[in-house]
Amino acid sequence: MIDAALSWLSHPALAARLAALARGASASTPVSLTLPLGEGENDWLAALPAQGSAFYLAHPRQRRWTLGLGAALEFVTSGPGRFAALRSAAEGVYAAGRWDEAPRLFFGFSFSPRASDGPAARLVLPLLVLDCRDGHSSLSFNGLAGSFPAALAEAKALLAQADGRGPVAALRQSRALHDEAWLTRVRSALREIASGRCDKLVLAREARFIAARPIPPAPLLATLLARQPDCLTYAAGDGRRIFLGATPETLVRLTDGHAEADALAGSAWSDGDSSLDSDKNRREQAHVVAAVRAALAPLCAGPVLASADEVVQLGHLSHRRTRVCGQPRPGIGLFDLIDALHPTPAVGGHPRPEALEWLRRHGEERPAWYSGGIGQLGPAGQGEAAVALRCALLEGPEARLWAGAGIVAGSDPRAELAETEAKFHTLAAALTHPLLPVPARPPHRISA
Repeated sequence: MIDAALSWLSHPALAARLAALARGASASTPVSLTLPLGEGENDWLAALPAQGSAFYLAHPRQRRWTLGLGAALEFVTSGPGRFAALRSAAEGVYAAGRWDEAPRLFFGFSFSPRASDGPAARLVLPLLVLDCRDGHSSLSFNGLAGSFPAALAEAKALLAQADGRGPVAALRQSRALHDEAWLTRVRSALREIASGRCDKLVLAREARFIAARPIPPAPLLATLLARQPDCLTYAAGDGRRIFLGATPETLVRLTDGHAEADALAGSAWSDGDSSLDSDKNRREQAHVVAAVRAALAPLCAGPVLASADEVVQLGHLSHRRTRVCGQPRPGIGLFDLIDALHPTPAVGGHPRPEALEWLRRHGEERPAWYSGGIGQLGPAGQGEAAVALRCALLEGPEARLWAGAGIVAGSDPRAELAETEAKFHTLAAALTHPLLPVPARPPHRISA
């Protein structure tokens, strides 16, 4: 199907259709065409570049795989108004564009409004989107009216050179924060909770893996797709590094006037002593459910309802999950919901202002987009955002992993340490024991 996409991009009919769309438009007008690629499922990993701008979102159990390559348009912002800025940018794209089918925009954001090591919020209209849903595949080309011939050439080059396969080289692990230092922070958090100023604080740890050569993303993503089919497997590359993972948690989804958010907290794992029915896990889950309902209520026209708790089993880990649903008032879009919800107590703490202030004062670091979010957006402000968990940041031969634990009254520091180790396992196992490399594609000659 990738070769079929290359053939479409070289076909004179495509250029003619784009020229018709662009006729009379300003040079900066977005134009887009969506073309069928045929039947059959494709995870698109053979087209994922080892470097370059890319977004990847896949729901294996739902039979959905999407890869965005390059950037026809890109918006980067930071600060307390970052979600309002992304909403404004997206509305501008959809108001100005010309297309037969409205394209999707991809976005990601950090835990904090200001990030020290990358964009705090980024919105991209990819140059190319390869999509497979329920066995139907398609290609979308997005460009600007004044430069689409050059963009077509760039798109063909992106597909022709993509090769992020290769084996994962032998790895060694190093700890960025030693166990005892982290346990000291947990005890400090417990003292803050005992004072009554906070009910919950979420603390994160980092682990690093060093390889003999640059680590290719495609084999890791293939392993996550196979081992975590009920999660959203995701990746975002900026040309220098790639952030990827497999998350069990939807921050919020907005479809046909219906909003749904996950309240997910409490963890247990197969080789540990933890139980999802423990008082600690039940209280942790209750904090998240209450906060999610309270955040959504001012934006919804009717009651915000919570489902009964369910147990989510994801490999060796299990969690408590509650679905929280509501009907947003007219004019409320996805970024408004994200702004109200993020960060939930599942990744920050409760109450939010006090928890975030404590984390700031104690030097809590959340590099890249860990415990921020990643997602996609369509017209009318509809789309979905997931919480960026179970993740790694690949930069050359180094992989940085993060995992967190929610601290509440009665938490046992060593049990919380074991929880972070269990959460590291998802990416650590993919790094150290990946599946076979993604099959190579035969070379494809680019026509002049």
